Amino acid sequence: MGLSPALAASLAQAEHQSQSDPHPPAQAPPPEGDKDGDGELTSVSSNLGLSLGTGKLSSSQPDVLALPAELSSLELELDPSSSYAGELDPNWDADSTQWEDDSPYAEVRASVSNTDDPGMPCNTFRVWVLGLFFTIVISGVNQFFSLRYPNVQITSLLAQLLALPLGKIMERVLPARAWRMWVYRWGKGWTPVEVSLNPGPFNIKEHTLISVMANVVAGGAYATEIVAAQRTYYDQQWDVGYQLCLVISSQLMGFSLAGICRRFLVWPASMIWPQQLVSCAVLNTLHSTWGFQDGLLSRWKFFWLCLSGAFAWYWVPGYLFTGLSAFSWICWISPGNIVLNQLFGTQTGLGMGLLSFDWSQIAYVNNPLVSPWWAEANVLGGLVLWFWILTPILYYKNVFWLAYLPMSTGNGYDNTAQVYNVTRVIANGAFNVTAYEEYSPLFIPATFAMDYAVQFATLTGTIVHTLLWYREDIIRQFRASLRDEPDVHSRLMSVYREVPSTWYISIGVLSLALGILTIEHWDTQLPIWAYFLSLLIPIVYVIPLGILQAITNQQIGLNVVTELIVGFALPGKPIAMMIFKTFGYITMTQALSFVGDLKFGHYMKVPPRIMFMAQTIAAFVACFVVVFVQIWMFGNIEGLCLPGQVDGFTCPAIHVFATASVIFGGVGPQRLFGEHGTYGPLMWFFLIGAILPIPFYFLARRYPASWFRYVNIPIIFAGTSYLPPANGINYSSWGVVGFIFQYVIRRKRFMWWSRYNYILSAALDGGTVLSGIVIFFVLFMPYGAKGLVWWGNTVNANTADGMGTPLYPLGGDNPKMFGPAPGTWS
Repeated sequence: MGLSPALAASLAQAEHQSQSDPHPPAQAPPPEGDKDGDGELTSVSSNLGLSLGTGKLSSSQPDVLALPAELSSLELELDPSSSYAGELDPNWDADSTQWEDDSPYAEVRASVSNTDDPGMPCNTFRVWVLGLFFTIVISGVNQFFSLRYPNVQITSLLAQLLALPLGKIMERVLPARAWRMWVYRWGKGWTPVEVSLNPGPFNIKEHTLISVMANVVAGGAYATEIVAAQRTYYDQQWDVGYQLCLVISSQLMGFSLAGICRRFLVWPASMIWPQQLVSCAVLNTLHSTWGFQDGLLSRWKFFWLCLSGAFAWYWVPGYLFTGLSAFSWICWISPGNIVLNQLFGTQTGLGMGLLSFDWSQIAYVNNPLVSPWWAEANVLGGLVLWFWILTPILYYKNVFWLAYLPMSTGNGYDNTAQVYNVTRVIANGAFNVTAYEEYSPLFIPATFAMDYAVQFATLTGTIVHTLLWYREDIIRQFRASLRDEPDVHSRLMSVYREVPSTWYISIGVLSLALGILTIEHWDTQLPIWAYFLSLLIPIVYVIPLGILQAITNQQIGLNVVTELIVGFALPGKPIAMMIFKTFGYITMTQALSFVGDLKFGHYMKVPPRIMFMAQTIAAFVACFVVVFVQIWMFGNIEGLCLPGQVDGFTCPAIHVFATASVIFGGVGPQRLFGEHGTYGPLMWFFLIGAILPIPFYFLARRYPASWFRYVNIPIIFAGTSYLPPANGINYSSWGVVGFIFQYVIRRKRFMWWSRYNYILSAALDGGTVLSGIVIFFVLFMPYGAKGLVWWGNTVNANTADGMGTPLYPLGGDNPKMFGPAPGTWS
């Protein structure tokens, strides 16, 4: 019972037309007499990829609903007084006050099709085979190389590029016949269905689900770093049950929170999620041009030309001439000038330059062709104010003894300007106060201190900003349903049955139970009340931070606030600190990652219940993969995580993670930021962050057509959160490219921008990543991570910037140590 050749051809042509036309009219929802919404096609290609034994999809099909007739002709009028969509929304298209059958946002119109075919099969055999294949391979490979330096990470973009040809191969080789099966449906008993391994052409919704499954697992599992740090630093080797419970509970708790928040962060049209537009543009391009030729430079050809160019070019800054990557030419001219190197250097300096020839450096923060220009301008304003003006002032005035340390690194130091030896203050997994008093206080570099200051301001500024701008919208969304959303994409998605909130709550309850089992059954030193407190933090912040990420493409983490809270609440317990931080920080990070994927599915019109299945199963399978890969590595790689490991498996991320556990779980924030702490004055940034959004909000209300509506105080504070280890040139070069494409070209050549911008962004990312993978496996890994040795690859290391020279070096005729006198700290 496969598709006939004529019907298959007509479906393929229809798919091509619907995805290639940038502004076709929205498909009308199914008429009242056709409850299943796809007419005669239902018998061979339901959106489940299954066929009922009757040969006709019944009106009780669990994923497709009938749409009210009055909604089918709805004209989309968005209220311009609303802060979600209106004149104060900085992403709003000011030239348009009314949109019918398309999004009011130009970025969305350029990337997302405004049509849908509810009968397109997506819950298919091909999806689960390819999706689980990429889930296992990507999570396993990334976990393996995460413990190596240099490492390589496979992103979901690779799965997006490979899934289409693999899907087309399966379309050709799998049998098209159908088999009758009996399945149990709640309330209806056993129902006959016909299942086909090949229900028709491999389509864009199948591709979307495979991409989502790959993206869910590409970031790995943060909790595995706890396990590795326990083995490496604290000599604790707990069993596989502990590892699985810890990883599963921390990974899936964020998924539960994401589903509960989708009415605030997915359904509203103003929640754009710019990064997801790139994936939409890539998939629409791949499918709209597969097998078709035209005389123009199609987006398909443009994509592969740019990807090939990026692949070829990255060999220059990535291997042949690495000096072009972190391009600090001023330091090459005067390598011994300390002040010049501290200001313009890109290794341990502030990176006061504008140029880099390495796309991986330019896109280190995020892709500059994706974030809106007004958001990038806010980030650049924060860079200049906090790190290019205030930080040098504090450093050269030697506030907090900053001038005895390098200007910018991610390390902590002792009073001899050496990297802080955390093993000297740890005994039996706990902080040793006596050893600390005999050793040294902890000191952090200037940019590290400033980063903490702006993160403090972000925590309060985000709450105040959200209450001022979005309080009414949040209250309204509590009562809203998907059908209340006026944009075309929500209207098209309303034909599918939503996932009941109880499904997400059930996942949350399961994760909660596993988390309680983890901290109670094993000696984690984390009280149950602290566990619930760690979960309360992301619950409070997920909507405010989600709104900011959805409209600006800037992600704000909760690592700082979780470290502070657990450090004050549970001093001297580094293991408890790591677990508290993971549940508090990664729950929100995972939640927003899952929300972004839900928006991706929303744009691509994937039935929500099938999306739920794909995300849940991929996340769950990946938990087992990463745990057992890491167990195998510790059992089979000699010297894993030890300095000088012969194959480069030195675990740099684990050392950073464990060091943070000692700093905040051992030394504690009280000694750093308390009333008598070295960096206590930085706590005033909590108050600064809470105050600054207020005047700009009222100025924007008073002058709605002015630039005040583009000022976003939380982004000004938090936009530079990657610094350190990033440096100024990562942001400045990112801003220059963003200005060219997101402001100049968007205004002057809008048609070109609409057609090619997001395709170019994906091609540059994809070509650079693929080139980096090839260089790693072909040239670095076989030869012990040794590159070409010549001036162009060593010039940056032979400068005061590369050597991390401080303004006031110690030793020789200078003092041997700095800071408080011995015996005066505790």
